[in-house]
Amino acid sequence: MSTDSRLTVPVRADDHSRGPEGAPITLVEYGDFQCPYCAQADRLRPAVLATGTVRWVFRHFPVSIIHPRAMAAARAAEAAGRQGRFWEMHRRLFTHPGRLGDNDLVQHAAALGLDLDAFRQAIVDPAVHRRILDDRDGGLDSGVTGTPGFFVNERRQDGPWVPLLRRLAEARTEAS
Repeated sequence: MSTDSRLTVPVRADDHSRGPEGAPITLVEYGDFQCPYCAQADRLRPAVLATGTVRWVFRHFPVSIIHPRAMAAARAAEAAGRQGRFWEMHRRLFTHPGRLGDNDLVQHAAALGLDLDAFRQAIVDPAVHRRILDDRDGGLDSGVTGTPGFFVNERRQDGPWVPLLRRLAEARTEAS
């Protein structure tokens, strides 16, 4: 079910995205690394992307009042992103939901072969924190109230999101 709410912050070049830039469908997810529903959505992402018709954009929406480690996990993902490994960290965080403590995050970085000194500096960089807050604020302005929050071609999607992702996983362009 779709609402009249629209994405207030258009997709930017510095957004974290997978899939073709010119895809006919752009899916923007506002997510939280401690949210089990976001982890479930992440498990459906490969099938959605395999169609070649969807560009998946991830933006941070840590719900810290419910998920106290969500902000730290978002910082770790952004710190990994500075070394070109955002999506690898994204995957590790969702596949190791019980390992989001400070030491765990450094262990994830080590497992990815990141420069640990640069990672530790980035994780506390105010610019990293600001990026996460900017994502969250854009989500709030767009009407996101929980995670995962999805927009398809800039229109907010409410209601059951698993069927939405399954439909997108089956999406084909008219050319195929």
